[in-house]
Amino acid sequence: MAEITAAAVGKLRETSGAGLMDCKKALTETNGNFEVALDWLRKKGAATAVKKGGRDAREGVIHAYIAPGAKLGLILEVNCETDFVARNESFLAFCADVAKKLAANPSADLEADRVAAVTKIGENIKVGRHQRVAVAGNGLVAAYIHTGAKVGVLVEVGAGKEATTTNDDFKQIVRDITLQIAAAHPTAVAREEVPADLVAREREIASTSDAVKNKPAQAMVKIIEGKLEKFYQGICLLEQGFVKNPDLTVKAHVAAVAKTLGDEITIRRFIRLQVGESAAA
Repeated sequence: MAEITAAAVGKLRETSGAGLMDCKKALTETNGNFEVALDWLRKKGAATAVKKGGRDAREGVIHAYIAPGAKLGLILEVNCETDFVARNESFLAFCADVAKKLAANPSADLEADRVAAVTKIGENIKVGRHQRVAVAGNGLVAAYIHTGAKVGVLVEVGAGKEATTTNDDFKQIVRDITLQIAAAHPTAVAREEVPADLVAREREIASTSDAVKNKPAQAMVKIIEGKLEKFYQGICLLEQGFVKNPDLTVKAHVAAVAKTLGDEITIRRFIRLQVGESAAA
C-alpha cells in the first residue's frame, strides 16, 4: 500500500474542500491515487471545491483587444510578481501593447518588449496564455474584463444576416453573453461539446454515489440522469439560467432576441480566462 503523507492529505484537502479525516480516508481507500481519491470524495458528497487545486498563486491581469469593426479579438493573461504592479499604469500599457501586437500577429516576438518592461517596472513579467478569434462570416467578437482585471471573456456570436450585427439589440445580447460567461463560468457552449470522458466520469460518480444506494433500478436511472442534467446545466452556456432572468435559459433568451430580429443568432465560441488559473481548471 502506498504511503499516505501529510502533504498528500493537505493537497487533497485544499483541492476538494473536504475535511482532513475524509481526505486521509479517501487516499487510504484509493491507495494514494489523487484523482481517484478526489472522485471518492465526490461520491461521498465531501468534495466542495474541485477546481481550486488547478490554480496558481500568480499575480497579473487579463487584458483584451478588439480590432475596429469587431471582427477580430484577442484575450491574454499577463503575469507579474505583485498586485501592486498589476495595477501600475506602465504595466497596463504594456499589456495593451502586447494584446494589439498579438492580435495582428500571433507569432510576434515580444521578448524585447518584455525585457524593456521588466527593466522599467522592476518586476518579472510573463506573457501568459492568449487566444485570438477572427469572425468567420456574419457576426461580432466582443470582450468583457471584470472589475480588477482578474477575469476576462472573449466571445464570438454569429448572425444569419450582416445587417443584424449593427442592430443595438444584437450588440446588447452579445454584451450580456460576455457577462454571463464571466459570472457563471461555463466550460462549453452546448452539451455536444463536452468531452465524452468527462461525461463518463460524471455518470460513474453519479451511479456509485450514496444517493443511489439501495434504490430500485428505475429510481436509480432517474437519479443518475437528473444528476447529469444538473451537470450539463452547470457547465453548458446555453443551458444555464440567464443571469438577468434566471427563469430563462440562455438558449431561450437568445432564441427570443433572434425571433425579434427575424434572424438566427449563434454563440460560436468563447474563452474565459482567470488570473492564476491553469488551463485545465
